[in-house]
Amino acid sequence: MRRVGIGLAALSATGLVIFALVPDATPVHTPAEPSFHASLFLDGPYSARFAGEIIAAKEGYFRRGVTVRALPDDPNFVEAVAKENAIGVTTGQKFLLAVWAGAPVTAFAASFLDTSVAIFALEQSGLHRPDDLVGKRIGCREGSEAEVVFDAMMAKLRLPRSQIVKIPDRADFQALRSGDVDAIVVPIDQQPSPTSADYVPLSIIRPQDYSIHVPGQVYFASNALIRDRPSAIVDLLHGLVRGWKFAYADYDRAIPIIVDFDSSRLAPGRVRFELEQQRSLVLPVGARIGEYDESRWRTLRDILVFAGLGTENAPLFQAVSTQFIRGEYRRAPKKEGAGAF
Repeated sequence: MRRVGIGLAALSATGLVIFALVPDATPVHTPAEPSFHASLFLDGPYSARFAGEIIAAKEGYFRRGVTVRALPDDPNFVEAVAKENAIGVTTGQKFLLAVWAGAPVTAFAASFLDTSVAIFALEQSGLHRPDDLVGKRIGCREGSEAEVVFDAMMAKLRLPRSQIVKIPDRADFQALRSGDVDAIVVPIDQQPSPTSADYVPLSIIRPQDYSIHVPGQVYFASNALIRDRPSAIVDLLHGLVRGWKFAYADYDRAIPIIVDFDSSRLAPGRVRFELEQQRSLVLPVGARIGEYDESRWRTLRDILVFAGLGTENAPLFQAVSTQFIRGEYRRAPKKEGAGAF
């Protein structure tokens, strides 16, 4: 295990040399075209996970026509966005793996600045730290972001992963409650709220507390759209930032807007709970909405290589751009309509 830990550290050091972000240049603005229409695809069902996108669409924060569509459970989500010459939001892992497979896309901002994955156990189990998981049964879907992040955390801490039994078809809270597994690794928005009928007190282990920081969810677009319509990306990003600010400025105003987007599925109490759980991912201390940094991308790249999902010579130079999000925060403050900040 000492070799495993050293190997992960070595990969991180190597990433300093072979990973680079797109140079920080001011985007070239094309003339505004009122007739231009873009599609924004969500990798998952409508929920608080996409609160910024939903509010921006409902409140008219997108200056050009934008259609927001959910494409849950699409294994080729990134490729579909590229094919439609559109914009999408998905996990950093799914984005980067698709880029390595040849998808012509570029990330331009984050929605979750860190992974939403966490390890859950029953509070009464006494499992509160990563070393408590050694020798336990872990519900974890094979090949998922959850498994990759979990393995990276254990390797970084030099804990023996060989002594952990992974059960891939039991990564849910029902299996945890029934005792089929000792802990599960899933996104935080899957946990039951304290008011739900199936709630049980839980202990939570967060990889961020053990220095595992990777981009959680990222906004990206087809390379053709970024090349031909950079001003469309600028306008959409501005609307997304406003949408997320609105979401966390006033729950009483924001939650009804989110629920109304899919009232047959969304409940106000559940939306509020999920917003609270993900708040630190959208608005972490010392960072701004949508702003990622190079170190998190290097870490993601390194743990994917460590997991055997990528190679050290994978083409990455133009996979990620910082120019749009930095341009957003260079804007001079302007007075806008209701909900502006």
